Amino acid sequence: MQAFFSSQPYISRMAEKTDPLRGKHLRALREATGLSQRELARQLDVHHSNIGFWETTGIIPRSGVLSPMAKILGVTVEQLLGEKNRAKHLIVPSGRARLAFDAISKLPKRQQQKIVEVVEAFVEHQSNGHKQAA
Repeated sequence: MQAFFSSQPYISRMAEKTDPLRGKHLRALREATGLSQRELARQLDVHHSNIGFWETTGIIPRSGVLSPMAKILGVTVEQLLGEKNRAKHLIVPSGRARLAFDAISKLPKRQQQKIVEVVEAFVEHQSNGHKQAA
């Protein structure tokens, strides 16, 4: 982790005091996950006014918040900072979906399998619906 924060993109981003576009980017990422400022703040264990501050000013949160925030929003730290992703992006659930999948992962395997069957049937149904509409 420390190697990332000593990398040039992070240092150059930190040198920029404020960047309203960065704040808009953070807000767009948060809204895309369906999280309110308060919910994101609760998951990060920070006061909700911090989220508004970061979104309004474009100031980067402290380094200890970046990685958990990126995970919650389903992006890499580089993407959170607005950097071009150099690696192929792995799509992971974020926001409410991530919370649901985290809760599901704590259930017994038998219950998990039932949920997987329902989700697979739903996805298949949706896929077939899109094929017929096209």
